[in-house]
Amino acid sequence: MRTKKKSPLKKILLYSSIAILSVALFSILLFFMVYMGAFGSLPNKEKLLAIHTEQASLVYSSDGVIIGKYFAKNRTNVGWNDIPDNLVHALVATEDRRFFTHQGYDLRSYFRVLVKSILLGENTGGGSTLTQQLAKNLYGRHDYGFLSLPIDKIKEVIIASRLEDVYSKKELLLLYLNSVPFGENVYGVESAAHRYFNKQARDLTPDESAVLVALLKANTYYDPRLHPEHSIQRRNLVLTLMEQQHYLSPEEATRLKKLPLKLDYENVSLDAPAGYFVYQVKQRAIKILDSIQGKTGKDYNIETDGLKIYTTLNVQIQRFAREAVKRQLAVMQPRLDRELENSRFKKQWFRQHHIKNDSRREVDLFTWNGIQTKNITQLDSLWYYYKMLNAAVLVTNPKNGAVLSWIGGNNFRYLPFDMVLSHRQIASTFKPVLYGTALENGYSPCTYLNNEEKKYPNYQDWEPQNYDHSSSTDSTVAFWYALANSMNIPTVDLYFKVGRENLINTCNKLDFPAITGNDPSIAIGSLDLSLAEIVRAYGTFANNGEMNNLFMINKITDASGNILYQRNSSESEQVFSKETCQTLTAVLQQVINQGTGIDIRKRYGIQADLAGKTGTAQDYSNAWFMAYTPDIVLGTWVGASTPDVHFYDGNGTGASLALPIVANVIRGIEKNPELSLKYLTPFNIPENTYAFLQCDPYRQIGIKGFFNRLFQGKAKSDNRSPHATKEKKNESGIVSFFKKLFGRKK
Repeated sequence: MRTKKKSPLKKILLYSSIAILSVALFSILLFFMVYMGAFGSLPNKEKLLAIHTEQASLVYSSDGVIIGKYFAKNRTNVGWNDIPDNLVHALVATEDRRFFTHQGYDLRSYFRVLVKSILLGENTGGGSTLTQQLAKNLYGRHDYGFLSLPIDKIKEVIIASRLEDVYSKKELLLLYLNSVPFGENVYGVESAAHRYFNKQARDLTPDESAVLVALLKANTYYDPRLHPEHSIQRRNLVLTLMEQQHYLSPEEATRLKKLPLKLDYENVSLDAPAGYFVYQVKQRAIKILDSIQGKTGKDYNIETDGLKIYTTLNVQIQRFAREAVKRQLAVMQPRLDRELENSRFKKQWFRQHHIKNDSRREVDLFTWNGIQTKNITQLDSLWYYYKMLNAAVLVTNPKNGAVLSWIGGNNFRYLPFDMVLSHRQIASTFKPVLYGTALENGYSPCTYLNNEEKKYPNYQDWEPQNYDHSSSTDSTVAFWYALANSMNIPTVDLYFKVGRENLINTCNKLDFPAITGNDPSIAIGSLDLSLAEIVRAYGTFANNGEMNNLFMINKITDASGNILYQRNSSESEQVFSKETCQTLTAVLQQVINQGTGIDIRKRYGIQADLAGKTGTAQDYSNAWFMAYTPDIVLGTWVGASTPDVHFYDGNGTGASLALPIVANVIRGIEKNPELSLKYLTPFNIPENTYAFLQCDPYRQIGIKGFFNRLFQGKAKSDNRSPHATKEKKNESGIVSFFKKLFGRKK
């Protein structure tokens, strides 16, 4: 008997039915296995209720500006009241228009994807709801081989369904908006609003919200900074979808589509206006949090717990300092480059550091005109940074030690080593420490010091010289004038008079690094100190002898605003007497008014009541300048990364290289009425303290001095001149005779 053959159509139907049934059974089995935890446990309702999305800790300046973030993921959580309606409308219209009616998954969307993607070959997305996307953002995806996509999708459906059971729709939207990635390592709408528009999420306009929602499609492709044309195209599509869902009127949608992007891009990690400061704050905050854990047992993570750290930094003064550094080094670097080109140093350096087969390549270089990509060799790149001038600036409040500005170098991203903490030869900036010690031990500004060049056999025939190589065998120089004009020979004479032990004792009180050996060159600044250490010491002069340790953090709170740490005023240490500091300050005012710092007045026209000191290390390797009032101390250091690189002429002095930076910071403060009133305060020094100005800067010794005192009397100092003494215009004949006979030695 012949069997009847099945028709081809029946075979197709049979095999299709078997295939569909097999896929259905496999899907049910796979769903059951995922549900039972065969591919990893799923969060239950209790865990879902305990969701704590990581968020960045924020660093605030003293005037409330965000200056930095610490994060594993750059996220800042906000509440529902901080989410504008237009953002919710843009999100729902674009990503999940049935969000308010489904229970976590949308079968209609899945069916649409199945038909269009598989049957019609169109790419329409994965059909995931916002709740499923939230599940993916919170728990991520894993690799299960060829089954990865179906297993991850099933997991997201199950988790989404559970999320819908424990959270309201508003709460789900808030969780989503606080966790979704917006590209550039930015998570959450608050961080995204700050990054792209420099504003809070609550202030987003409809077109700005559309730009952010557009990013969710493809973070890089629709990045408004990198690809503005793509961003506008996608933004306008979002606005169209909002119109279709009746969130916008046709007229409003049309108007918004015509608007430009209006970006106000802000990336504190990239630009880092206070990068060195923010890094130092992090180190100190971690120590504070460790201390809190030791006392309370509560553990806080600075990168995930959304802490708020309130600091001492003043954004305006920080900006003045950054601009002053850029302005000065952009001018001085080309001058140094020319000097190095004309010297043998560059050729010798290249010979010593030769690299075989050193091919050219594209390198990003920091310049004062921004980051530039250049095609250079590795050796050229090393030389570029080796010969670069760097500057550090530190500004503090001497009355409590608060750091107002901290610039550790030219660019934190490319040159992260912090020069504020680097130890370099302190040069003449150290001299006020010696002179202050002398005042503490009975010396006065009218004490006269030897100004004759001499060798010191006990110290390898060391022979100190004044900067201008001047000296005198027939006259001594007044203490105050020697300091005001940074003279080396009288300073060394004072060192031996005061005694090394007394000076070391002062250095210990100032918490300087331990000083070893017995080299007398310490008197004129051979000691290596950091800018932080010397600024703190000058704070002592400004604060009537009381030294305060520098600090950066005023307060730390948790994400909810609960105070975890509040700085209490600390006890200051009395290093010098009030009288000593008043006298020393009166002398250091002469540095500004008629001495080595006179350019503050003559070149920059600054009127504020200031005291200060220049410093120039050997071979111009380090340039320093310090200035202060009773309420602010400003210090700067300028030099290359190594003392080998330096100017060969007067361009490298403290007055030429470092002073202009401080001068421009002070000028910025002086032009700001609020800052000027707060920080550029006058010295409250008794008038009789300035009596030393009546002491002749030079006093002649020997027979010439005898006759001058006999016939001329005591000469008065000329406060208008940094180097000369005032002499009477109408002199008697006998005085004139003796002057011609014994004329002053040049």
